[in-house]
Amino acid sequence: MEHLIELIVGAALVSAGAIVGTPLRFFVSRIVGQRVGETFPWGTLVVNVTGCFVMGLIAAFAQRHGLSGSSEYWLLLATGLLGSYTTVSSFALQTLALARDGESRAALGNVALSVGLCLGAVALGFAGGLR
Repeated sequence: MEHLIELIVGAALVSAGAIVGTPLRFFVSRIVGQRVGETFPWGTLVVNVTGCFVMGLIAAFAQRHGLSGSSEYWLLLATGLLGSYTTVSSFALQTLALARDGESRAALGNVALSVGLCLGAVALGFAGGLR
């Protein structure tokens, strides 16, 4: 019974985080796309890079405070909020669309920018969170 309660509480925390993360992704991606244009998936790139930066901050905080991946804090913020805010599926689909449309340089650029900037952002966030 105790295990079931833990699962229900965990699912509720993840859901609560997702309630914030999903519309936040929609708004950030939409605003960036409207301001910069949508011929390249800038909105998705900004969402994923900012999400990675915040994930680094959260991971550093969790490490400093001895929190595990199953802590309530992690479930709410990392799994729920950031799990619904960042979007690898949109990144993959948009990259495929660029490639299918004959925009192979843009597709490769999207992969390179996304991977490089996201890794850099999570590292910066983690380093900043340890201070």
